[in-house]
Amino acid sequence: MAVHAFTTTPRLDALAEAKVHLAAALRLAVLHELEEGIDNHFTMTVPGRDDQYLILPFGFHWSEARASDMMIFDEAGNTIEGSGPVELSAQSIHAPIHRITGTRVVLHTHQTWTLALNQLEDNRLLPLSQTAAFMVDQIAYDDDYQGVADSLEEGERLARLMGKADAGKDFKPIVFMKNHGVIACGDTIPQAYRRLYRLERVCRNQLLAMAANKPLAVLDAEVARRVQAPNPDDRHTRAERERLFFEAMMRVLDRENPGYRD
Repeated sequence: MAVHAFTTTPRLDALAEAKVHLAAALRLAVLHELEEGIDNHFTMTVPGRDDQYLILPFGFHWSEARASDMMIFDEAGNTIEGSGPVELSAQSIHAPIHRITGTRVVLHTHQTWTLALNQLEDNRLLPLSQTAAFMVDQIAYDDDYQGVADSLEEGERLARLMGKADAGKDFKPIVFMKNHGVIACGDTIPQAYRRLYRLERVCRNQLLAMAANKPLAVLDAEVARRVQAPNPDDRHTRAERERLFFEAMMRVLDRENPGYRD
């Protein structure tokens, strides 16, 4: 039986790796149909800082994102590194969420199936599958659409729904934004992107099940809690699973849309 030998790239310094991962996540969002061309935003705090953020300059299509394109901005909207002004809604949503919650990665999209669920009056994600059961307690719900985000107060309002990133289970790393979209956060790009990717699929599965117009088989709360609990006998930690997932996705990009590392 053939054994696949996965190749690894040399370890980059923290800033260089952050830029590569951010560019990869943006291109993957196109591959996975989570994007809207040049709109929406992915940000990450600059390693070693908590007041400066990496972002792809507005106007680039996500499929062409490169590590060298990433700019750095601060909450006041100043460009610290790179060229061009930061897009206003990115500044308004992302900077306050980073500052208030302490999360390092903030991904915001209008992805199709998640937004479709958020257009329903009852937009709650149900524990209808193993993956959904794992995610249901990670979601905060913003049921009061305020219009286009154009002030820091909007990001502060959203951040208050989420709590603090160091609050354990009380932190909600995902926000369902009714009539708008979704936010997924994390300590790393692999963690946050895996959340975003899996979320789109469980929302699609729920809507397809609802479309059958048959009773839904919602998992018992105790079963859902068992799914959420870490298994001490698991040979892979959740952080390892996130890393392996993202490394596998980057290998797909290396075949199908290389150049993001440049």
